[in-house]
Amino acid sequence: MNGASVLIVEDDKWLAEQHQRVLTKAGFKATIALHAIAAIHAIDEVHPKVIILDVLLTGNTAFALMHELQSYGDTGGIPIILCTNLASELTIENVTPYGVKRIINKATMVPADLVAAVRSVLQ
Repeated sequence: MNGASVLIVEDDKWLAEQHQRVLTKAGFKATIALHAIAAIHAIDEVHPKVIILDVLLTGNTAFALMHELQSYGDTGGIPIILCTNLASELTIENVTPYGVKRIINKATMVPADLVAAVRSVLQ
């Protein structure tokens, strides 16, 4: 599903831009939101097919954002990929109710992991 819109919610601007470059090169339309409030506005504007979300955000936590998204019919179905340094502390079973389909460990990931994860949740 190349050309699909992907929202990157990451408060590390440099890393967010790296993710955006990798996904754009792979054929996706990637938008960055640096915090949860910006993410909510971006979701209304870009209607992402996938959200890549860092758990440790400045201000509101990713869990608050995921809970908010799950409370609405139009956003509750957007698959979420957690891209976090806390991957070893999370299990997919615990975060599936929040719409999470994949967890990527920031510490060990390579750019291809991000593209593969997005493609896998779009199938």
